[in-house]
Amino acid sequence: MLRLLRHQARGTRSCLCGQRRYEHHKRVMAIRREDINVWERRAPLAPRHVKEIVHAGHKVLVQPSNRRAIHENYYEKAGAIISEDISEASLIIGVKSPPEEKLYPRKTYAFFSHTIKAQEANMALLDDLLKKEVRLIDYEKMVDANGFRIVAFGQWAGVAGMINILHGLGLRFLALGHHTPFMHIGMAHNYRNVSQAIQAVRDCGYEISMGLMPKSIGPVTFVFTGTGNVSKGAQDIINELPVEYVEPHELKDVSQTGDMSRVYATVLSRHHHLMRKSDGVYDPLEYEYHPELYTSHFRTSVAPYTTCLINGIYWDPQTPRLLRRLDAQRLLTHVKPSAAATEGWPELPHKLLAICDISADMGGSIEFMTECTSIDKPFCMYDADQHIDHDSVEGTGILMCSIDNLPAQLPIEATEYFGDRLFPYIWEMVRPAVITSEGKLTPKFEYIEDLRERSGMKRVLLLGSGYVSGPVIEYLTRDPGTQITVASVLLTQAEELAGKYPNTIPVMLDVTSQEGHLESLVKDHDLVISMLPYGYHPVIAKHCINKKVNMVTASYLSPAMKDLQQSAEEAGITIVNEMGLDPGIDHMLAMECIDQAKADGCTIESYSSFCGGLPAPECSDNPLRYKFSWSPYGVLLNTISPAIFLKDNEVVSIPAGGTLMESTAPMDFLPGFNLEGFPNRDSTKYSEQYGIESAHTLIRGTLRFKNCLKCHCML
Repeated sequence: MLRLLRHQARGTRSCLCGQRRYEHHKRVMAIRREDINVWERRAPLAPRHVKEIVHAGHKVLVQPSNRRAIHENYYEKAGAIISEDISEASLIIGVKSPPEEKLYPRKTYAFFSHTIKAQEANMALLDDLLKKEVRLIDYEKMVDANGFRIVAFGQWAGVAGMINILHGLGLRFLALGHHTPFMHIGMAHNYRNVSQAIQAVRDCGYEISMGLMPKSIGPVTFVFTGTGNVSKGAQDIINELPVEYVEPHELKDVSQTGDMSRVYATVLSRHHHLMRKSDGVYDPLEYEYHPELYTSHFRTSVAPYTTCLINGIYWDPQTPRLLRRLDAQRLLTHVKPSAAATEGWPELPHKLLAICDISADMGGSIEFMTECTSIDKPFCMYDADQHIDHDSVEGTGILMCSIDNLPAQLPIEATEYFGDRLFPYIWEMVRPAVITSEGKLTPKFEYIEDLRERSGMKRVLLLGSGYVSGPVIEYLTRDPGTQITVASVLLTQAEELAGKYPNTIPVMLDVTSQEGHLESLVKDHDLVISMLPYGYHPVIAKHCINKKVNMVTASYLSPAMKDLQQSAEEAGITIVNEMGLDPGIDHMLAMECIDQAKADGCTIESYSSFCGGLPAPECSDNPLRYKFSWSPYGVLLNTISPAIFLKDNEVVSIPAGGTLMESTAPMDFLPGFNLEGFPNRDSTKYSEQYGIESAHTLIRGTLRFKNCLKCHCML
């Protein structure tokens, strides 16, 4: 049994020895500017997505826009062409719909059209699309086999909506005579990024935990409807407060007697509030097909004990409403002040103070939410007499926030998030469609061939069987269209693995003496994964270059492999090294950490990272306190290799021989594991590769159990 132990991530992007080259543009696509709303600063794709599209041989045009949150210079650096005229593009993508007069005829467009519910305001746009013979790809209609949407901004709508309503609660409490820690939280768009907003929420939470909420308002409770991305995004924000989650039926008790040094939350699923009208029972299967037979008891069982409702559920006219107009009148009945209430310590007029309707379905699950608010006027007051006081937090009633373009408040993160979901489908969207004899839209045959090539490996050659090969094969065989040939020096090992997984063929092969057999195997596969000891990789790589087959290894980029870079580029193949645990996963986690720090405006001054794959303590039952799933020689060689690292702007060099293990240092971040660490080869070269030239200390090290490798003399 192996257990991965890590102390602070480290990493870099894996080295590419070769990349595909293209001589001409295959297709032309464009990213149009967003001009439907002054707050719309998002884009459908980020520069890193554009870079991959350009690298694949396509031409990308980007309409200039000073309003776009990601500066056009970044798109230009990614290979896009900044151009006002995008008529050349066959595919034009955006976030929101373009004005009707700016639609090019006979093009493929992708955007949120907001027409699938026959929204009256957009029917003219739909007519124009039909008139101009536009092929529309509506993001709302991009679903998987189960009908779930695959391209959406849901999570960031939840994040922004929750930040906004916490800000709104601060204002509403103040209007009712109470200063609360929520006053420290601003609107989502006031922060440079979501990390800054989260810090403000944490500051608020700190004061709540210190007992600084006015006692006269009682415990604050939040109710989240739904369990999808919207609800999860909102919960990510409230989790930064001292929050305690309770079941819906517990809400009544905590709203009356709960701890004032925390807030309470509950997540409402269908079974919590839906019941059949006839007998009060909930049948999930029946509800899917006959929602009209059901009603909701939310108005009596949950709403009276809710301070703030965050609504994130999709509503259909056949489904029950959460709250009706009549329910609002009953919930807004004024509470009689207690004897302890004074002008300085006023009590709340009623429990339900705020609703953040992130779903923004007008007249939907919240019946009295009949019009959306906006980013510049985010709040309105709805009172028991059905009167709406616009752009206000004062007076009587419920504070309403129902912004329908919430992710626009966090445009950079929302663009990255949305682009990650849209990007896999760009390859299909960018190709023109033809009409078949049956009247169906079908990609041209040339696209089918290209898609087959892009769909990844269909035949994989895995060299080296053993403990590590099993998980790799298990991952690859998840795709039933992938066939794996697993080759080993011992046929029994290969047969054992092949017997566990479908579409796997065992082969016996000695790469040192059967190069002819090796070459024939390489040429018949789309990808070669070499899990052999590092010294054999150059042999495999040369055959891959000769047969123009891509290759992946988990080993460090050795000088011998580096020497093959030009040959790999000329062959037009990709060879990826350092794709294991260490190096590999550590690189990716480190770059994630470093990139986030830079995005937050930080400067990296020190980088210290140790990691390693170790057996569980109860399984470390040998003198080395280590178990080999890889090359024993490579592991032991690492203990007498030279090491170089940077400490306080001074280069520290440890020569080859037996001195490295004398440089071990205790690693007490997990005291129960009794770990030590030692420098791992040349750490200084990662200063440039990681982009942390500012660091005065840079060390990458290896974790081991204490005293486990003192016997390096075995070599």
